[in-house]
Amino acid sequence: MQVARHVVCALSGGVDSAVAALLLKRRGYQVTGVFMKNWDSLDEHGVCTADRDCEDAYRVCQILDIPFHQVSYVKEYWNDVFSDFLSEYEKGRTPNPDIVCNKHIKFSCFFHYAVDNLGADAVATGHYARTSLEDEEVFQQKRIKRPEGLFRDRFEVRNAVKLLQAADSFKDQTFFLSQVSQDALRRTLFPLGGLTKDFVKKIAAENRLHHVLQKKESMGICFVGKRNFENFILQAPRTDHPALYRDLLRTSRVHWIAEEPPAALVRDKMMECHFRFRHQMALVPCVLTLNQDGTVWVTAVKAVRALAPGQFAVFYKGDECLGSGKILRLGPSAYILQKGKSKSRVSTEGPSDGPGSGPGLGPTL
Repeated sequence: MQVARHVVCALSGGVDSAVAALLLKRRGYQVTGVFMKNWDSLDEHGVCTADRDCEDAYRVCQILDIPFHQVSYVKEYWNDVFSDFLSEYEKGRTPNPDIVCNKHIKFSCFFHYAVDNLGADAVATGHYARTSLEDEEVFQQKRIKRPEGLFRDRFEVRNAVKLLQAADSFKDQTFFLSQVSQDALRRTLFPLGGLTKDFVKKIAAENRLHHVLQKKESMGICFVGKRNFENFILQAPRTDHPALYRDLLRTSRVHWIAEEPPAALVRDKMMECHFRFRHQMALVPCVLTLNQDGTVWVTAVKAVRALAPGQFAVFYKGDECLGSGKILRLGPSAYILQKGKSKSRVSTEGPSDGPGSGPGLGPTL
């Protein structure tokens, strides 16, 4: 008789992760639930939101009759996520801590705890996303040794796992998973990837999970609860002033999920794809230009509003999320370009930016 596969599922105390654990158990897996405490229990108003979420996660495990564990990553979250969050704002940038949290906490700290401490054959989360692997292929990854070194062997590309958008396009969360490592992704199950949010709620209602179904959806940063982060966040007033529109940006070295970097980009030094820099915004057609240091220039086919340094540009090709890079530099705004055109009518001088200011021009920054 074959021993049941052991899957460790991250539980947030919300409905999505609860239903993910339920579906895994229905598939016949040995499921363990783990709640991650990423923030000190008392918020600014003395409310123990983390403790309440932990209790809800524990109750899910009781209902499903699965083991429950709690781990604390308060120190790691502060050092790797929140300190970076504050540092970026001090530099006048617009960070995305959810992407950073998934990279360092959920798919690094939690992933290694599940595999090394709990002996997981695979991990699972309640994210709305899919991969190119079937469940059994995920379990087989345990026996595949990965090459060691600074860069992945390009021959490994043939077996690379792709990150794919969820069936529910509105709830799709690949944007937040765009910095997850290949090693973690190939050992991860996303039980909700093919479901809609409404169907997930229906499953919860039919399986005695009413206590999580009634909770408001998490709107806090990286699921540490709703906190007074508004003091850090500056919202620009809604306006269509041309100074807010740009069609050119440069990223940091891009984290490519499946290929490093895509073969077409290596071959041609340019590649057409789509990108977004906010969750749920419409995908924007663009052209990527690869630099020697692994950074890319992104040229949008049409100027987009409210690009800001510190955000992540997340790239897509069809249903596949290719990866992402942090926005480091912006091209001139539509307002500056309009002023430049006006000046060009009365002056024959060249552009003021000089060489190296755009894709393929001059040395890298």
